[in-house]
Parts: sequence; C-alpha cells; structure tokens
Amino acid sequence: MKNYLNFEVDIKDLEKELDELKDPYNNTGLSEVETDKISKLQTEIDEKLKEIYSNLNPWQKTQVARHEDRPKSKFFIDNLFEDFISLSGDRYYSDDKSVITGFAKFNNQSVLIIGQEKGDDLESRIEHNFGMMRPEGYRKSIRLMKLADKFNIPIIIFVDTPGAYPGVGAEERGQAEAIAKSIECSMDIKVPTISIIIGEGGSGGAIALASSSKVIMLENAIYSVISPEGCATILWRDPKKTLEAATAMKLSSKDLLDLKVIDEIIEEPLGGAHRDKNFILENVRKSIEKSLLEFSGLSREEVFNKRKEKFLSIGRNKGFTSTSRSKTSLSLENNNFLNLVNKFKKKQLIFLALAILSMFFLGIIFI
Repeated sequence: MKNYLNFEVDIKDLEKELDELKDPYNNTGLSEVETDKISKLQTEIDEKLKEIYSNLNPWQKTQVARHEDRPKSKFFIDNLFEDFISLSGDRYYSDDKSVITGFAKFNNQSVLIIGQEKGDDLESRIEHNFGMMRPEGYRKSIRLMKLADKFNIPIIIFVDTPGAYPGVGAEERGQAEAIAKSIECSMDIKVPTISIIIGEGGSGGAIALASSSKVIMLENAIYSVISPEGCATILWRDPKKTLEAATAMKLSSKDLLDLKVIDEIIEEPLGGAHRDKNFILENVRKSIEKSLLEFSGLSREEVFNKRKEKFLSIGRNKGFTSTSRSKTSLSLENNNFLNLVNKFKKKQLIFLALAILSMFFLGIIFI
C-alpha cells in the first residue's frame, strides 16, 4: 500500500483510477484493459507530479524528507557496496543499533560505511530508535573513523536522523561530549570523508557525522539545527507555524548549496526518492564515484587542509564584510571590533599607570 502526503491528494485519486484500469479483474468483473486510457492517465499523473514537486515549499520538502517509504541507509548499504562486514560496540558501554557501521568494498576499493538507520516498519524503527543515536553510537563511529584513518581508508557516511537521542540515560552517559568528540574526530582525520544526507539531517546529531570533506544532499532532503516544529515553538510559541520556521531556517538543499554549507545536490526522481529507488541508487553511486575520484590524487595533508579551508570559508563570502578574508586563518587583525578592544585596553593601562603614580605621590606627601 502506497503512502501519500497531504498535498498529494490529487495524485492519490489518479493513481487509484490507474490501478483499477490496469486490473482486468476489477469490481465490474472481467474487462478489457484500455491501454490508450492508461497511457493518457499516466501522462496526467506525471504532469501533476511535476507541477507539485517543482513548487514545494520548505515545509513540504520536510514532509518528503520524512516520508516513511523513503530509502534508508540500509537500502543504500545493501545495494551499493560489496562484502560489507558489520562492526559493533564502542568498547565502553554497548552497541547502538541506530547507526550501522562496518567496512565494505566500493568498486573494489575498501571504504568505511557509517549509516544512521531509522527503520522501515514499526518493529525495526523501535530497534533502531528511529535513527536517534546515543553516546555509544557516536563513540563507535569515532573508534572506527580512527581505525580507517590509521589504514588510510575513505569514509562514506549516510545521514538520516531527527537528532541525537535526548533521553536521561543518554545525557548521563555524556551525549553532548560524544557529539563534540565526533565533530573533533571528523575534522582531525586525514582521509577523505563523504557525508550524504539522504533524508532528515537534524541538529547536532547530524552535524556530528556531517563534518566531512564533502557534504552532499539528496534533492528533497533537509539539514537544519532544529526541527521546524521546535523552531516554531521557541520563536512563535506556536508549533503550527512550521512553514514560517522552515522558510526562515533555509533547510532545503538548494538554500544550503547557495550558502555553501553543502557541496552538491543529488537529483531525485519525479515525486521523490521513494517513487523510483533504482533511479536514486544509480545517482548516489555516480556521486560517490565522482567524489572518491576527486580525492584520489591528494595527499593526507592536502585532504586535511582542503576540509579545514572548506569549513573556514562557510559564511565568509556572504557576511557583513564586502570582501572575503583569508580562508586559512581566523585572524581578526583589521577587525574594527578588535581595534576598539585594543584602544580600550590602552586606555585601561594609562588609567592604571596614573592610579599607581597617584598612590605613589600621595604616599610620599603623607610620609
């Protein structure tokens, strides 16, 4: 049974009619299949999909990114890679099943795979905690990223999470520290890292695994610091203002590419990735091949510096200054604010010197 979003009502009706036409054993009994009418109806459905999906607003894109039939990390791991060997545990507490990790082959090249997994049905979603990682999941990822770095193996990461798990146990075991360490590890290693946001990239839970050499998004995926519902609740005190929140946060792939937060958008089939999984699978395969080829000729130091420069340049071309500054340094030598601080410090030193001299002379007088 197909699942439809609330703005796909017209498509639902058309596809229901199409299914009835394709079935010769319908409610009216045995009937002749009308191929001309089927072809015409299919064209009408395609045109309707194009009309709807070419004008999606940010909140509708969020709904598509969360679609329950959307391909998950396990689907990509099973169909893109060979000889996958799953590795478990963080060597501190336990294994976190919300993230699938292990080594595999991609075009006969060894790679490390890390994939946040939401699950496909209720049972698997509960098992994978709806893709919300606990501290042990991030520590497992760190352990394996360091292992991949040791043997110079590229890392491919599939990001799909509403955010890190906010439970009491997770906080007691150091959720914030684990996320921070994961970001630190991602920035420190000297092998190529490719993060692909396939659905929902939510909060620090996503950033912890998306601080990569190359960040790629599927066309209808989202990537944000908070969910639209959470943002609307905080800013407007109204969780129903999801459209305003989603628009303000610029969470779509197109907006984030314009801001240079991400590096590439992978095209989805008409109507979303869930409508043609083979199409999106082939596009992801081509993107990974191209990305690995880009890094193949670079040394470890060049890979490290390229990643550093990429993140230091975010937000520096469209900021408050008219010209962009050096990408390799966070120097604020000519910053007006720093000059003001320096002037203030000089005045403080002058006043301090005058105060000491005054105390000295007053001491002499009273003596």
